[in-house]
Amino acid sequence: MLEKIMDLLDLAVRQKEAVYGVGSAFSSMLEGGGDFFKKVIALFLAFFEMFGSVIFDAGITPKGGKLDLTGYSLVFSDDFDGDSLNTDVWAYRGSGSRRFGYNAPSQVSVKDGNLNIRGEYREDGEYGPGWYVGMINIKQYYCRGYFEIRCKCNKGNDFWSAFWIQADHPYDHDISKGGIGGAELDIFESVSAEKSFSKNCVTSTVHCNGYDDDKENIDSCNIGKFKGKDIYDEYNTYGLEWNEDEYIFYINGIETGRTSWASGVSEVPEMVIVSLEIPDKVNYKTDSGFTTDFVVDYVKIYQKPADIEAVI
Repeated sequence: MLEKIMDLLDLAVRQKEAVYGVGSAFSSMLEGGGDFFKKVIALFLAFFEMFGSVIFDAGITPKGGKLDLTGYSLVFSDDFDGDSLNTDVWAYRGSGSRRFGYNAPSQVSVKDGNLNIRGEYREDGEYGPGWYVGMINIKQYYCRGYFEIRCKCNKGNDFWSAFWIQADHPYDHDISKGGIGGAELDIFESVSAEKSFSKNCVTSTVHCNGYDDDKENIDSCNIGKFKGKDIYDEYNTYGLEWNEDEYIFYINGIETGRTSWASGVSEVPEMVIVSLEIPDKVNYKTDSGFTTDFVVDYVKIYQKPADIEAVI
């Protein structure tokens, strides 16, 4: 019954876990034994987190297990040490017109050991006047592994930074088949990260189609909203372990959530993407002098021997 109620409320995975955490803490207190005072405090903290997460959609501090890469080997690494993007391994993605603005290679630069993707309004842009951002993808596709980025998120005006993985057809009902034929894996997005209850927080989500009978609308599983450490001015790491059984999300090496939602994990090779995104409500007049930067220190991918065989 409780699970059905939470589904009706469309709670994220971590919000559901916060609810269960209150129940677990309460049960522990009723069982007696141990330090009763500590159990009361644990119940209070569990309730406080659950209340903030469910009622105010506040971010949750990661407190899962630590990342363990035993059995994994590094198969891709770019520390951006040169003076330009390495186009032998990266491609500019979606160049040209997009909703609310443009993607352009000119917005992507490499300097001082960092990849920089800038968002700004340009009257003299190569595709015409408008808002410009950038998006790049690794040319090699990957199926399973551990994917990690170390970065500083952009700040201001609801533009957001993103690190994500996408199949060729995750939104096609008959191809995706509930995600096993391909999904979109949003390792992190800093959407609305500066709003009061979202400050220094990022979200993680899985999208696909074919989970239900509705062919037109995308099916989504919101893993939750999680706190980083001063994400605009300090480097944080965001990672995803995609194994044979589930997706496991991490911030700074600490698990935030995991899921095998829908029909199960993707079984096809997918594209790894780094992007800066344009919001749908930008003041084109008063904000035309605004700039924002997504700064990336590195992107790394680890795989097990069996995963490497699935790479194309």
